[in-house]
Amino acid sequence: MSKHTQIGLGLAAIGRPEYINIKTEEIEQSETVFKANAMQVLDEAYAQGVRVFDTAPSYGKGETFLIEWYKSRKPLDVLLSTKWGYTYMANWTLGYEGKHEIKEHSLPKLLEQWKVSKALLPALQIYQVHSATLESGIFENEDVLHQLHKIKTETGLKIGVTTSGANQVEIIEKALSIKIENLLLFDSFQVTYNVFEQAAFSKLKTLLSFGFTVIIKEAMANGRVFENKTFPHYGEAYQTLRGLAKKYNVGVDAVAIRFIIDSLGPDIVLSGALTSGQLQDNLKALSFQLSTQEVHRLQQLTVLSQKYWDERSALKWR
Repeated sequence: MSKHTQIGLGLAAIGRPEYINIKTEEIEQSETVFKANAMQVLDEAYAQGVRVFDTAPSYGKGETFLIEWYKSRKPLDVLLSTKWGYTYMANWTLGYEGKHEIKEHSLPKLLEQWKVSKALLPALQIYQVHSATLESGIFENEDVLHQLHKIKTETGLKIGVTTSGANQVEIIEKALSIKIENLLLFDSFQVTYNVFEQAAFSKLKTLLSFGFTVIIKEAMANGRVFENKTFPHYGEAYQTLRGLAKKYNVGVDAVAIRFIIDSLGPDIVLSGALTSGQLQDNLKALSFQLSTQEVHRLQQLTVLSQKYWDERSALKWR
């Protein structure tokens, strides 16, 4: 069991009216209401001991909300992280039929987004390439890599990558090969790992053993850990998760988060809570510990990585 894993709050769902998920909780869709909800959840998270907050410019108004919260509350003990490389395109349009996010790992995009994101300094501690891929050319773009190195040396920030897809391990290995002035550029990795997607487990354990920062996202597999008729092939998994939730008197969400803490022991697991109620349920993961046998049982729920990501790609924005 990890004694140091923190539960942080990711703002992916808080900053925009639609997100990739199957479990929904309705709140009024206006930007005014979303902002009020974001401030309430951020305040609640801080009051409950959460000190890690993660956002991105592509999370609708998520980064804007976090900047405003940080500037108005002035907390001295928080760790903030954000990203660059995606632009939010849906413009608060429900049922938007185009791409909600457009990736662009170019120098102009980095400079444009860093100009805004640096408002989170000095609490900003990790600056990440959003969804780095081999295809985006980020690892061969010398101008971008040197600019990231410049940001790192001037601010003391950790520079990270976030990964998605069936080749997360390959992306991590590529990032680890990048050196500027004979120093590793990337020292933080935000990776998808949960009861269904465990392909990166060994690589993540290695990263942790060498002192790299490991942040886990999508702990609830975009809602797929919750029993749903759309996924009858997870019937045995749902039964297992339901049984553990009943045993520990928590929700399935807390079991899913606790599995990550007890099996991997990362630095941070992100809650994707939209409301204060969801956040409080997520934080119950800190109230119990899974046995070795229970962790092993949940490790058996893993599916083929490609299957997991194909299934995720088919999920709708809600």
